[in-house]
Amino acid sequence: MSTPGRPKGEFRSAKHEGTPVNDAGSLVEVEDLAKTFDVSAPWLNRVLEHKPRQFVHAVDGISFSIARGRTLALVGESGCGKSTVARLLVGLYAPTRGQVRFGGEDATAAFRAGRAPALRQRMQMIFQDPYASLNPRWKVADIVAEPLKEHGVGPAAAGKDSGALRTKVAELLQSVGMSAADVEKFPHQFSGGQRQRISIARALATEPEFLVCDEPTSALDVSVQAQVLNIMKDLQRSRGLTYLFISHNLAVVRHVSDQVGVMYLGRIVELADKAELFARPRHPYTRMLLDAIPDIHMVGRARTPVSGEVPNPLNPPSGCSFHPRCPHANERCVAERPAVQRLENVLVACHAVEDGRIGVDR
Repeated sequence: MSTPGRPKGEFRSAKHEGTPVNDAGSLVEVEDLAKTFDVSAPWLNRVLEHKPRQFVHAVDGISFSIARGRTLALVGESGCGKSTVARLLVGLYAPTRGQVRFGGEDATAAFRAGRAPALRQRMQMIFQDPYASLNPRWKVADIVAEPLKEHGVGPAAAGKDSGALRTKVAELLQSVGMSAADVEKFPHQFSGGQRQRISIARALATEPEFLVCDEPTSALDVSVQAQVLNIMKDLQRSRGLTYLFISHNLAVVRHVSDQVGVMYLGRIVELADKAELFARPRHPYTRMLLDAIPDIHMVGRARTPVSGEVPNPLNPPSGCSFHPRCPHANERCVAERPAVQRLENVLVACHAVEDGRIGVDR
């Protein structure tokens, strides 16, 4: 679908900048992925009120890859497009343009051709709200067994009796620190952290290779967050799982990720290994996010809190979308949209970094 306001292909992908998007070790490869939503008023209203059609570029041409057994975290403020990326990867949304490859297969084409069940057996999603993602009328045994029945795997494929299915469900619950006796309970009998563990057990039922985690701990208490994150790390090590981890909490991201992509208004503005990004952030937005984290070891250093708000996506700024909030913006930033540049092992989209107006060391 062609939409006004954004030239196609302006975001130069990591592939074109020298980063191995199509690396043989990559399980997930995303190339120039975009999603545009038509949020126009009904036709009659537009005619009577003389209003044009309106589009939101929720994801605006992003590229990245995730190596097998590794974790890529996407961070950014609310409304930057992180959750839309998650739904594009698992086929809940069809992309406006671009491609997702999974294990070397064109996942975008597979979803369109009706081959979604085979792919979804290999990729699963953990949703943000454990109070909304579990059916309150079903027992835990039915919730966790649903993917087994839907995809016909495990005891469901062998046609075994319900006892074998319950045994499998009990094993899945035990793998996330729950009790086998919990199969008889309903979701309302559990805390938020326990519900999220049930969601993880359900996601693991089909033995997937790839988990998309859409802020899986944001609705939980801090102490419970640590428990859930540790479970996810242990499962990754024992099962060789690959994660896309979406969060706005940089402290959580630092704990779980191998690489970090920083999103702003639908684009990835910086992508780097975790250690590099936290030690030497390039993009002004990344620096602002990191400066907003309380740190008792940084007493005495000048801190720049995140200022301003994310612009209205219906009417994004010209040029670099971050320029209204950026202390380093100049005329070029206002007029010209920055392309992604490779600096050493970091991808960054910023004129100030490209021109050398921002030093690497803070």
